[in-house]
Amino acid sequence: MAIKTTKTKWKDVVLVCKKCQKKLDGGFGPDGDKSLKKALKKYLRPGDGKGRKAELAVIQTGCFDICPKNAVVAVNAAEPKQLLIVPAGADLFEVKARLGLDDGRRLKPTLTVVGED
Repeated sequence: MAIKTTKTKWKDVVLVCKKCQKKLDGGFGPDGDKSLKKALKKYLRPGDGKGRKAELAVIQTGCFDICPKNAVVAVNAAEPKQLLIVPAGADLFEVKARLGLDDGRRLKPTLTVVGED
């Protein structure tokens, strides 16, 4: 049988530890009720396709043998030398930046109070 290929629209592939997500049982998104996988797909790529038609693939994988408490291990497949330990409730835009993901949106600048009179 010949080896075949198929196309995807993936621009980024993120691997997340299935065991960490199961232990945590949610912890991400505005209400804290989503797994890291679901939160990344829903809030960082709104209106995106599914499966091979999506631009972001978030794939659950086996254990990375780190097993942090109240956190999930994730890695951008394009940068496998740096594993990210994402604590429950982490800001998804910070996670996006730390994973090196670009969803085409710019972050709003944070307002800083220089001095109060």
